[in-house]
Amino acid sequence: MNTPIEKTKIVEVSAAVLQRADGTFLLAQRPPDKIWAGYWEFPGGKIEPGETPYAALVRELREELGITVTTAYPWLTRVYTYPHATVRLHFFRVTAWSGELHPHEGQQFSWQSPTPTLPRGEREMVSPLLPANAPILRALSLPTLYAISNVAELGEDEFIRRLEAALHNGLRLVQLREKDYSRAALRALALKMLPLIRSHDARLLINADIELAKEIGADGVQLTGVQLAELIVRPDVEWCAASCHSAEELRRAEALGCDFALLSPVLATRSHPGAPHLGWEKFAASAAGCSIPVYALGGLTQADMSTAWQHGAHGVGLLRQAW
Repeated sequence: MNTPIEKTKIVEVSAAVLQRADGTFLLAQRPPDKIWAGYWEFPGGKIEPGETPYAALVRELREELGITVTTAYPWLTRVYTYPHATVRLHFFRVTAWSGELHPHEGQQFSWQSPTPTLPRGEREMVSPLLPANAPILRALSLPTLYAISNVAELGEDEFIRRLEAALHNGLRLVQLREKDYSRAALRALALKMLPLIRSHDARLLINADIELAKEIGADGVQLTGVQLAELIVRPDVEWCAASCHSAEELRRAEALGCDFALLSPVLATRSHPGAPHLGWEKFAASAAGCSIPVYALGGLTQADMSTAWQHGAHGVGLLRQAW
């Protein structure tokens, strides 16, 4: 029987999101001789005393699946309390490995698609899924590039032309952020963008204006730092993101129930060349242990994507460089 003391003791676990080039990821079914038998989960296992989460990941995937990890990035950390125990899951995105998958414990495997165009609850997915893993599916539906509008410099006609080209080339997440626009002008621009966004199964978030996002049927809102500090309840939108500049603000975004966050500035930016910036090491320290995806923003290009992954980012946010 579990006592309250036993339940509060956290079991450290490493979990792997094995992803193929097409974005599909692996789920494994727990074998009959284990607790929660028949449930589907991301492969992994307990971290042994003195072992790092990464070392445990490598060991567990070798023991369970017969593969050797060659490329893995730290990603999300989630704490979940089951009736029998509380677990802290250290998720890694594993993008390269050697060897052929083999069910050493007799478990079943299934490659799944994040199917980002389907609303919550409508994905075709193996079931039942371990409850601690369910939020990870939502995070996996987010692309690794988050583009921020730059109409002020490009002009509307040129921006729309470049938006259409970017969507055609795979862009799937856009934030409309034009601080010098009136609300009426912003609304008109958003309504011009939405048909393009929808035709490519992409998502549009509106910066700051929660009511405008709801009014025009945008996919969500990007909260400012001020809003993040002041709001008590998460806005009632499909996707809610937050602009953060510190680990403390990331914790606040998690507590509010945001789906993801932007953390900036990572490097010096063209608009604020002499302003303080985080640097990659401080970015990694701030994002470490975060339970929601974090995009790196500030002074970056698409060539920085791999570096961002290595430091715990889900992806990068781009303004000028996106277009």
